[in-house]
Amino acid sequence: MEASRGTVLLIDDDPFFRRILSDAFIEGGFTVFTAGDGLEGVRLFPEIQPDAVISDLIMPGQGGVSTCREISRLAGDRDPVIVLLTSMFHDPPREYGEPEMGARFHISKSTKPLDIVVIVEQLLDRARYRQPTG
Repeated sequence: MEASRGTVLLIDDDPFFRRILSDAFIEGGFTVFTAGDGLEGVRLFPEIQPDAVISDLIMPGQGGVSTCREISRLAGDRDPVIVLLTSMFHDPPREYGEPEMGARFHISKSTKPLDIVVIVEQLLDRARYRQPTG
């Protein structure tokens, strides 16, 4: 069995989208955990310590902004890749110097699932490259 390329926590209230994106990450060699809302995602985060968190922006209860901010706080110095998915815009993926609405990376939900996997792979590779060795 091949080693996992990383662990992803996928938070979205849409079960269909969650399944499609989860399947794309699994096919890409990732270990995937899912949460159906922000509160569940925040609860799972400390248990699984994922390399990347992907959260929908608009969810009932605790939305994506609060979810990403709380996960960032819980992460402390770990600094996982946090991505906010939104259907509110259809622009290309965007990276911010400082977290905007709780995440440095924003991706439109209209982006193909495989493309989201590739973007997250690149972000994780870049994060690993930046980590100090020894």
